Amino acid sequence: MKTMTCKQLGGACDLTFSAESFEEIAELSKRHGMEMFEQKDVAHLKMMAKMKQMAEKPGAFETWMDEKKALFDSLPHQ
Repeated sequence: MKTMTCKQLGGACDLTFSAESFEEIAELSKRHGMEMFEQKDVAHLKMMAKMKQMAEKPGAFETWMDEKKALFDSLPHQ
């Protein structure tokens, strides 16, 4: 099991997610992001806008995801 914060995954808060795989932790982060979107959380909405801009650049989102996965892979198991 590895743990990452919302901020480590590109979000805006210190909420932690724990998972066995990067795909699982990314899904937990995505669900949290959808909740924050529904709540109109300003800090998260700002980060989402930055991610949207990044996604418009060819290859940028893939590079970003690769970096987040590498960070996950580098973390110790708990």
